[in-house]
Amino acid sequence: MSNQEAIETITLNKVEYIRKDQIKEVPTVSGDYAVVRCRNAGVHAGTVTSRKDGVLILSNSRRLWRWWSKFTLSGLAMTGVLNGKESECRFSCVVPRIDLTESDVAEVIYCTNEARKSIESIVEYINE
Repeated sequence: MSNQEAIETITLNKVEYIRKDQIKEVPTVSGDYAVVRCRNAGVHAGTVTSRKDGVLILSNSRRLWRWWSKFTLSGLAMTGVLNGKESECRFSCVVPRIDLTESDVAEVIYCTNEARKSIESIVEYINE
């Protein structure tokens, strides 16, 4: 179904319903692995291990400096790095833990299994 096609609905008892075959499937996420965009600290990908007392803690986190995805970070979190662009990505080494202040965290986008594998497969960038 293209974005241009009309979605068929039916109304019963003042409730509007959409045909089941016209509902887009939402991808399932991979546990607590997420892409986190901050206002000041950049973009990170890692496992959310805690989110309390004004701090979001990521374990096995990487800072993402440059990436290629389907348009946005949301695309990166859903499908991973674009095929053929892996060598152009700039991802840091893995750090065991990073604490990000909630006031700096702009969004947390949980990743699919496919995206997690893709992000983790990118070789650590070393600026030489």
